Amino acid sequence: MQEKKYVVLNEAQIREKNQYDIGGISPFEVGIPLLDCSDKNIREIYYYRWYSFCSHIKKTPLGYIITEFTPEVFWGGIYGSIACPIGHHMYEGRWLHNQKYMDDYARFWFKDGADPMTYSTWLADSVYAICNVTGDFTLAESLYEELKENYAKWTTRHQFSQSDNLLYQVDDFDGMEYSASGNGCRPSLNAYHYGDAVALSKIAERLGKADEKEFYETEANEQKKRMDSLLWDNEASFYKNRKNGYWLCDIRELIGYLPWYFNMPDEDKNEAWKFLNDENYFYAPYGPTTVERNSSEFMREFPHMCLWNGPSWPFATSQTLTALGNFISNYQQNIMQKSDYFNLLKLYANSQYDVTENGEKVPYIDENLDPFTGEWLARKNMREKGFDEFNLTRGRHYNHSSYCDLVLTGLAGVRARDDEKIEINPLFEESDLDYFCADGILYHNHYITVLWDKSGERYHKGAGFKVYVDGELKAQCGSIQKIMIE
Repeated sequence: MQEKKYVVLNEAQIREKNQYDIGGISPFEVGIPLLDCSDKNIREIYYYRWYSFCSHIKKTPLGYIITEFTPEVFWGGIYGSIACPIGHHMYEGRWLHNQKYMDDYARFWFKDGADPMTYSTWLADSVYAICNVTGDFTLAESLYEELKENYAKWTTRHQFSQSDNLLYQVDDFDGMEYSASGNGCRPSLNAYHYGDAVALSKIAERLGKADEKEFYETEANEQKKRMDSLLWDNEASFYKNRKNGYWLCDIRELIGYLPWYFNMPDEDKNEAWKFLNDENYFYAPYGPTTVERNSSEFMREFPHMCLWNGPSWPFATSQTLTALGNFISNYQQNIMQKSDYFNLLKLYANSQYDVTENGEKVPYIDENLDPFTGEWLARKNMREKGFDEFNLTRGRHYNHSSYCDLVLTGLAGVRARDDEKIEINPLFEESDLDYFCADGILYHNHYITVLWDKSGERYHKGAGFKVYVDGELKAQCGSIQKIMIE
C-alpha cells in the first residue's frame, strides 16, 4: 500500500472545517476518503454522516459493533445491536481506512448471543461487498459456513409454501412497521435472499467448491424466476408485495426497486423506473415517498409513531439510490440518466437537516420525515403524544441508512468489483457540479483520487476529469466518462 493517501485535498484543513461534537471516534482517526464539491449540502452531509457513523462504533466483549440508536432501546439485542441495518452499516463502513471495526462487526453476528435473523437483512451480500472494496476476501471465506447456515435458516423458517418457495415476512420485521401493504411475500426479503445466494455462489467459487457454487447459482436463478412470476405485476410494471402470500397488492411501494439493488431484473422490467421522478407516484421535495402518492393508503393516519405508508425514510431512500446507481451503470436504458442520480442524492442530502431552537439549520438525521415539509415525523408524533425525553431524542444521529457509500459509488463512481480492475463511472453530468474531488479512497489496497474541475481553477491540476492511483495520474479526459483501469 502506498503512503500517499491524498493527492489534492488537505486533510488538516478539511478536518478543521468539518467537525461535529456528537461523541464517539473521530472519522479522521479511523481514516476516511476526503470530499470536496461545489454543492455545499452534499459536502456538508458527507462529513456529518461520517461523524454520525463513527459515533455508533461501540467496543464490546465480542469486539467492535455498529449500533443503530445512540441509546439502547428495549427491542435491541446484546450490547444494543440491531440486525435491521446490518447491510447499510457494512456498505457504509467498507470505505473506512481501518477495517478492524467492520471485520469485528461481521464476525460479531455469528457469536453466541447475537441474532442476525431478528430482522430481514442482506448479510452474505454485504459481507461480500466489504471484500469487493478491500480486495481481501478472507473475511467472506472464513465466514462462509456461517453465512450458509444463515441462508438456510431463512429458507426453512420463512418459506411460505413448498409450492412457490417465496419467503414470507411480517412488515415490522422487515424494519417497515405498519406498511401500506402489510405482511406477505415482500420484494424486500425476497430480493435480499437473491442477493445472498449470488454472494454465496461467488464465495464458494473462491473456495474451490464447484458443487456448492452451482447450488447457489441455481438458488439465485430460481429465486429470480419466482420473483418475476409471482411478485412482478405486469400491468403495473412493478414488483409488489404478495399480500398474506396469496395475492398481489394494488399498491406500488418503494421496496419494488429493491431487486435492482442486487442487479436482479432483466431489462424488460426497466419501465418500473419511470415512476420514481413522477409527482403522481414517488417524487416529493423531501422524498421519495415510501408509497405511491396516488394510493388511498398514502399517509393515512394511524396511531403509531413510525409508519411506512408514505413518509420518506432514509433507510429506503438509500436503498433506492443504490438500486438506481446499478440501474444507470449496468443496464441499457434511456429512462434514468446520471443527472437523475445526482438530483435524488441532492434531495436526500437536503433532507438531512434540522432547525435548532435559535433558528439555525444544522446537519441532522432521525427516523422518518414528512415528504413535503422535511419535518422529522417520529419525533413530532411522540412530542404531540407527550412522550418522555428519552423517546423524543432516541433517533438523534440515527444510523439506519447509508449516505457516504452513495457518494463514493455514485458521484465518485467507484464501482466495487471482485476482480483487479478499477471501474470509475461518476453519476453526475458536467453541468451538475463545477468541481468535485473524492480523495484517498482506499480500494484494493490502493488510494484512488477522482477529480472533476470544470475550469481547472479549483485544484490547479488542469481542467477536466482525472483519476489518480497512489498519487499517479492514470487517466484524464476533457469530459466526465466511464474509465476502466487495469
